[in-house]
Amino acid sequence: MNEDSSVKTSTEKTSSPVCVGTEDDLKKQRKTMVTVHGREVVIFCHAGMFYAMDCRCYHAGGPLHLGEIEDFNGQPCIVCPWHKYKITLATGEGLYQAVNPREPSSSPKWRSKGVKQRTHSVAVEGGNVYVTLSDLDCRKDSDYYADKFNKRINYPVKK
Repeated sequence: MNEDSSVKTSTEKTSSPVCVGTEDDLKKQRKTMVTVHGREVVIFCHAGMFYAMDCRCYHAGGPLHLGEIEDFNGQPCIVCPWHKYKITLATGEGLYQAVNPREPSSSPKWRSKGVKQRTHSVAVEGGNVYVTLSDLDCRKDSDYYADKFNKRINYPVKK
C-alpha cells in the first residue's frame, strides 16, 4: 500500500490472488480460460495438479486453451495448436528435439529454449482455486501477445 494506505499500488493490485473457480469444476473442465487482473490466463488441471499460464503462445499468439496436453521428456506440456510448440506446464519452458550434426547416428534429444511462456502461481484453499500473477516487471516472450490481445480487447468502442 502507498502512504495513505487506502489506495493500492499497481503492483499490489496485480499480485493479489484471484479466485478462478472451484477445485471440482476446474478438475472437470481440465482447461479453462479466465481473466486475472485484466490478463487472459489459461488454467490446466493435469494429473491432479493445477497450472496457470498466459493464454497466448509466446511464438505467434496461438490459443493455448485449444491445445492438447502431452508428456515430453518426462514433463507435462501444452502443445500449441497453431505450430505445435511444446511448453512445459510447470515452468513455461519451450522444448524442442535436436540432433547433433557431428553425431549423425545419434537420436534426437530434447533441448530447452529457456523459459518463454509466463506462468502464474496456483493455490487451492477451501475447495477454491486461486491464481496470483507472476512478476510482470520481469518480461517473458509471451508478454508480447498477452499485451497485444489485451489491447485489442480493451479498445474503446466509438459510437
